[in-house]
Amino acid sequence: MPAPDHWSRRWVRDRPEFQWAPEPPGPPYVAAERVAALHAAISADPEPVILVAHSAGCLTVAVWARRHIGPVRAALLVTPPYLDPDWRPGPGESVDVVIDHVPREPLPFRSILVASRTDPNATFAQFEAYARDWGSELFDAGAVGHLDSKTGFGPWPDGEELLRSLAAVPG
Repeated sequence: MPAPDHWSRRWVRDRPEFQWAPEPPGPPYVAAERVAALHAAISADPEPVILVAHSAGCLTVAVWARRHIGPVRAALLVTPPYLDPDWRPGPGESVDVVIDHVPREPLPFRSILVASRTDPNATFAQFEAYARDWGSELFDAGAVGHLDSKTGFGPWPDGEELLRSLAAVPG
């Protein structure tokens, strides 16, 4: 769950048109719950939305897009953690972490994937693979860790600019 000074919390706090979909209950990540919550939020309004996701939220968007359709114009996907497409749970491991695996097909809407050169959860090459598979534009954010509060990201002007670029293109 993001810290109070995380850029995503600031965006929701500072912009009344932004909202959580709804706020995640916290660890552990349960994909089915997150996908259902995202679907409910998207379905609640007929107006097209721009999704903003960080970390596991990016995986939620990919799983949602595989199973649902809805009024989504675009998505800003920030530092998704990498899961190998060949990963299978071992004995005693939970399968619902990401509903067996991360979808690897193109998303049905425009997306920008923000990659870090120093993220502990994915290499730059792994971000490139997600961007290629999802049909996302790749934005190299440089050496920014996981692009979260721990790595110094309260305000994130580059992210705001990326979001403006997604909003500027008619949906």
